Amino acid sequence: MSSKQILLRFESKNGQFRLTVNPTDQFPSLLSKILDCLPKDVDSRTLTLSNKPHGGEDRLLTSLGGVAIERVGLKHGDKLYIKYKEQPHINGSSVAPTATPSQPYNSSNRLNGLPILPTEDLPVAPLSQTSPTSKIKNPWEIVQQSPLDDRLDKKDGKIPRSLDQKMCRHGPKGMCDYCMPLEPYSPKYLEEKKIKHLSFHSYLRKINSATNKPELKSSYMPPLTEPYYRVKPDCPSGHPRWPDGICTKCQPSAITLQPQPFRMVDHVEFASPSLIDSFLNFWRIGGAQRIGFLYGHYKEYTEVPLGIKAVVEAIYESPQVDEIDGCTLNEWENQQDVDEVARLCGLQKIGVIFTDLIDAGAGDGSVVCKRHIDSYYLSSLEVAFSARLQAQNPKATKWSDTGRFGSDFVTCVVSGDENGGISISSFQVSNSAVEMVRADIIEPSADPTVMLVQGSEEEDGSESRTRYIPDVFYRRINEYGASVQENAKPSFPVEYLYVTLTHGFPKESANIFNASDFPIENREAIGEGQELRNVAKKLGVSGGKIEGEKGVRSVADFHLLCFLHGMGVLSKEEESLLCHVAQSHDLAEGFQLLNTPGWATLLAILQESGERPPKRPSPANFQAARNGYFEDSDQLAKRFKGASLR
Repeated sequence: MSSKQILLRFESKNGQFRLTVNPTDQFPSLLSKILDCLPKDVDSRTLTLSNKPHGGEDRLLTSLGGVAIERVGLKHGDKLYIKYKEQPHINGSSVAPTATPSQPYNSSNRLNGLPILPTEDLPVAPLSQTSPTSKIKNPWEIVQQSPLDDRLDKKDGKIPRSLDQKMCRHGPKGMCDYCMPLEPYSPKYLEEKKIKHLSFHSYLRKINSATNKPELKSSYMPPLTEPYYRVKPDCPSGHPRWPDGICTKCQPSAITLQPQPFRMVDHVEFASPSLIDSFLNFWRIGGAQRIGFLYGHYKEYTEVPLGIKAVVEAIYESPQVDEIDGCTLNEWENQQDVDEVARLCGLQKIGVIFTDLIDAGAGDGSVVCKRHIDSYYLSSLEVAFSARLQAQNPKATKWSDTGRFGSDFVTCVVSGDENGGISISSFQVSNSAVEMVRADIIEPSADPTVMLVQGSEEEDGSESRTRYIPDVFYRRINEYGASVQENAKPSFPVEYLYVTLTHGFPKESANIFNASDFPIENREAIGEGQELRNVAKKLGVSGGKIEGEKGVRSVADFHLLCFLHGMGVLSKEEESLLCHVAQSHDLAEGFQLLNTPGWATLLAILQESGERPPKRPSPANFQAARNGYFEDSDQLAKRFKGASLR
């Protein structure tokens, strides 16, 4: 058997190449050499060899295991023809050869030096879908969206109209242009009802009717695409990765800002006015601003065609430093615990709320009106803050090629109105603003009404290697009434970056947490704290007395549930039952909770260190109280006055 090396020629649709091989080598050993001469998007599972360009015998390379080259009669200078299929592309770039089972791994990964064949059953890390450029094949089959979105997808959204007595000339069962139902995105209906923005699902119907037309019998395309203003990391042109190289295929196009015509959420509903009242108590007592996160759920909003409303059931105040002119958020260590309690109650984090109040000094509770048509409604700093939160809470949808589009996260501001009263305003940042913050294109300004466009240079004057700043433009109406395009550098109005929402309260309060009188967390700055004695008082534990029914009825308090979760006394099953009782107010399940071991342990802890009976007054205090000379506060002041420092 000869061991002299021979030369084989190969021809594919991409051209020809030659390889020097050993006649005793097996065909699978040629896989890595052949792939080095072919495009990177070749699916090696489909690689076939043939002795003729057409009509020959095609054999999969992976099926020739154990077959030597000399065994099939190949000699020096013989020619083989290669056929293959390409891998599916992801936004213009093929799947990396080393990250999919369709490509062999580097031979250095094997002790014997042989490449890993595609047919071998080895664990392979799945392709990450976290990159904004990653597209999902058939997202309508893979992406799991919310049940509310599924229900709205099944509705036609048509707006019914009654017969026009002047124009309709048909019978009661007929239909014409004057009485046929309107589409949910009808401009005439929106103007008549004074609806400023399309709902998300109305906007979806509008662009889907233009993207996918059944009469053309073309393949379906997801109608939604998220904006992407960064340099694409996997450019197919083959140049070095940015910042060492860039081309027209991977650099972002110029950005033209315009008001977003739709909103992801149409209305914010607070389940009870007491939510806002208890939230404002911090400002009333301490005079400093406050920020809290909204927990609730989403429901259909019938006032807007195919609309969505966010129903707020609780406000959680995370650790923060509050000042007269703003707030600074500290690290929120138990954020996942709070989210877990909300999940057990059937809720989720749906937004953020903060105050911006200044007392007018009139003594009647009026406040200064800072936000109005001549100043601003949402500052540039608040837009950047909201954009980061919306980026952390994306919306899953099967109508987008990336499986996500926008966010349902809302922002509420409590500030003064034109009449000196306290009012709430609700907003959402546009998808373009979220992506511009992600790409580090914009930054807040000292002037709250404008947003700054970042420069392409660093502070030392060198070219930035961390961000690419494309051209940014916006359109406005000039003094002559014409629409003109302006360069957004160095700044542009912040109104282009957000949309407004409506807000309100239900006619009848239907808050699931109807026993919310437990102290609110992280309020030590105004002398309020959460202690075991507060839990004992809330659950009806006083000394050796336990009021079981009172404890069951009083667990409908989100702040209490979070505190009990932090104690770690209840098991997961008991805590799930506790949250279900708090949500459903079911006394039968409540008494079932009373018989659990964890609840008994909790009551024992509260009996030992919880609510204690009040101390008996001293004779001097009793005599003073009997004569009515002073109250408790006066007594403390007089006792302190009588104390001597010498």
